[in-house]
Amino acid sequence: MKTFFNLIQDVRKQGKCHHCGGCVTFCSAINYGALKTGEDGRPDFADIEKCIECGICHMICPETGDDHEIRKEAGWTAPGGRTIGTSVARAGDLIIRERGTDGGVVTALLLHLFDTKKINGAVVSRNMDSGRTPWLATSREEIIDASGSHFDSSHGMARFGEAYSTFSPSVKALAEIRKEGLEKIAFVGTPCQINTIRRMQALGVVPADSIVLCLGLFCSGNYTMTKESFKPLEQDYNFDYHDIEKMNIKENVILRLTTGELREIPINALDPAKRTACRYCGDFSAEFADISFGGIGADDGWTTVITRTDLGHALFTQASEKALELYSYKQNPNYATQAEAMVLSASSAKKRVAKKNRKDLESGPVTVIS
Repeated sequence: MKTFFNLIQDVRKQGKCHHCGGCVTFCSAINYGALKTGEDGRPDFADIEKCIECGICHMICPETGDDHEIRKEAGWTAPGGRTIGTSVARAGDLIIRERGTDGGVVTALLLHLFDTKKINGAVVSRNMDSGRTPWLATSREEIIDASGSHFDSSHGMARFGEAYSTFSPSVKALAEIRKEGLEKIAFVGTPCQINTIRRMQALGVVPADSIVLCLGLFCSGNYTMTKESFKPLEQDYNFDYHDIEKMNIKENVILRLTTGELREIPINALDPAKRTACRYCGDFSAEFADISFGGIGADDGWTTVITRTDLGHALFTQASEKALELYSYKQNPNYATQAEAMVLSASSAKKRVAKKNRKDLESGPVTVIS
């Protein structure tokens, strides 16, 4: 059986660790101080002698083994996972729409599920001075507080002066479920995080049984933007990072400034800031989620939504009648189809790049990341 020692060799040292936090959070010996998460977000031994070598950490990592079991469970089909329906939507509430990213669909859906008692909490992420932080929201106010990717002027310098990451290790927030005794949780996360959750569910790792709904976010990669990485972008696109109020990643990166102006930056311009592990990930559209969301294929202020499971489709349909606004079919009958095609195109492109990078990694000398 492979253990955390193997996980360090097979994943972390090869630069494939996604910093999802699952291995440390659900370590069987976590209460004995076996593992820890470093300041850089990477897992490590806290005390190697206390590791009981149960292998759970290795089994739930999205970078180990294959996805055969969870593909079978999810009814996965090529080329981009199971798809029941594709829609373009936004929140019905104007305030939620303005606060959220791409029209606030995820926030509106979570609020609807909370109000109708389908869930009693949600694992989300919220913006703090230190960047995006995992958060177990257990009230309407906390769900709303986590919406969007906003940067007000008072915090802009503090965030970007050091580093701002587009990623939040939300799996870590699941540890709070056990303390709170919650039984109906919605989990919002990136494709690698959803993969970890599905592996946990397949293995029966507590508290995965409390997660009733997985909401996946489209992901071209996770980026850590430092002051240095923004310098060339500031010059090329005429903005000051202190003035960034909101950031959104669609086909390109869209920055909304405090002046109300927009700056659109090609996403490949951020490649130097992309996490190494993202170069080996081929899942763009959260293919194992119940519902997947993202801005690609939709106009500004709207979200492309893909329902993937019967449960996800049913809950989204119910929310559409109460809390969401769907893009008018009469206005553009082909809009959803075109959006789906763009998602599949982005998915195929990410898979091709990941396949090439993995092949290069396996065939060439490994650059060890300690």
